[in-house]
This record gives sequence, C-alpha cells and structure tokens, in this order.
Amino acid sequence: MSVELIQQAVCYMEEHIYDDITYVETAKSVRMSGYDFHRTFRFVTGMTANEYIRNRRLALAAQELQATDLSVTEAAYKYGYRTPESFSKAFSKFHGSTPKQAKQKGAQIRLFNPLVIKITMEGGSMMDYRMEHRERQKFIALVREFPNEVAGDDNDHSIPDFWSECGRKNRVEPMQSLRPEGKRDVYGLCSPMKDAETHFRYGIGVMLDGDTDEEGAARLLEDGYTLWETEPADYAVFSCIGTDGDCLGETWEKFFKEFVPQTGYVQTDGSDYEIYFENGRNNLFCELWVPVKKK
Repeated sequence: MSVELIQQAVCYMEEHIYDDITYVETAKSVRMSGYDFHRTFRFVTGMTANEYIRNRRLALAAQELQATDLSVTEAAYKYGYRTPESFSKAFSKFHGSTPKQAKQKGAQIRLFNPLVIKITMEGGSMMDYRMEHRERQKFIALVREFPNEVAGDDNDHSIPDFWSECGRKNRVEPMQSLRPEGKRDVYGLCSPMKDAETHFRYGIGVMLDGDTDEEGAARLLEDGYTLWETEPADYAVFSCIGTDGDCLGETWEKFFKEFVPQTGYVQTDGSDYEIYFENGRNNLFCELWVPVKKK
C-alpha cells in the first residue's frame, strides 16, 4: 500500500465522516482487502482506521457543541452513535469532560486534526533483507481464526495467548517430533484475507516435506491439526532481532514505512510467515517472510 493510497483513504474517510462507514468501506475505496488495509494503516499511522474515524468524529462533535446550539442528543445521532449515553461515554473518555460540560463557555476540549501522511525517505542502510523464492510449500499446523482488528494492535495479545495455550497444552511438540533433530523449526503462518471477510487465519506449524514423518502427520491431521499450503512466491526476508515479539512489530512497521516506499515492492495476497529456528543465532527472535512483487 503506497503513501498515496493511504492519503486517498484518509480523504475518503473525511468525505464520509458523517456516514455509517468503517475500515471495510474505506478499504474498498482504495481497492484493498479489509485485512491488508487494516494492518497497513495501523503500522503506518499508529492507529486503526476505525480509531481515526472515531477520534475525528468526537473532535468535530465537541467543536460543534461549543459553537452552535446543537443538543447532546442531536450530536450523538449526527456523529454515528446509537444512543446519547454511548456518545457521552465515548466523548468523556476522549475529551476528559462530558458533552454537557463541553457546551459551557471556556470548557477545554481535545483537537484531532485530519491526518496528512508524510514519510521521510533516507539513503544508506535502511534495513537488512534478502530475497528468496519458494515453490509450493506444505505445513501441518494448529490453526485459529482472529478478527481483523487484532492485526498490528500492540494492546491485543490474542496471538501470543494462542502460542502460550498451544505450548501449555503440549500441542506444538508433537508436530516438532515429526521432524529430525536440527530441522524442527516452528512457523507462525498468517493467511491473506479475501474481500468481505472479517477474520484471518493464524497457524502454528512445521514444514511438511520429505523429512517429515508422513504416518505421524496423518495421525495429527485426524486429531484436529490442519494442512496449510502456500503458493509459489518471491519473499522479502527480514531478521527480527530482539528478545520478544516487539521486534516483530517493529520489523512490520519498517516494512511498510521504509521497505515498500524505497524498493518498489508491495506485499501480495499470499501467506506471510515467521520462522522460529530450533537452532537460531544469538538475539534472533525469528525471521519474517513476506510475499512480495514489484509494483
């Protein structure tokens, strides 16, 4: 997703700020899937599109309440809230005062201006990466669906909790035991999202190839594990250096803010994945493999 497309999306939200829109409609306006738009917008701007819409509406509502005789009830419905109570709750959380208090002379309210996307591109060593091609790949995995909104949300722990749950229930080790020692790398698989879908799939798995115990894999598939396949693709590969998942989020942020604008590559709709190596080098949290193509 280019800087220009993000700015187009912002313009669309501003033009429809009083309409019943979400990030889904905004994504369609720039011809993107809801999932890809949500994640890209979040990494580039630091907020979700829905948060942007909500903050802009609450800022505009406060200005109108102060400047006109618009009632709190009228403001609630005008700015997309189903009840005055839900509007007052959101308003108070955002501004630190109630809508009624905001109408009083001298009341302090919060300003939230329209977003203007600016990305400064610098020369030199931006980030280390390499390009790899992979033919069709197969994995055996534990798979769960997650709402699009959790993608890139630093405050959401749904996927880390999924990892913890699988480890606690000893569901990862049976997959690793299908592989010979030295080849027991674990993959975090993330599906592309199709138009009109509200959820994406995330899987924890291992490679399914000639080194994998076929009979053991068949038993796991009967026990609720899932076969995951990827199509042939070119990948941009990044090393996530750190001790926890924060470095993975930082790498995704650099991918959208630096790698895409400077290289001319864009993410495709294939599965991206992380590789957690059995014998990884020091300080390597994982490798991030993102399917890409030239614009």
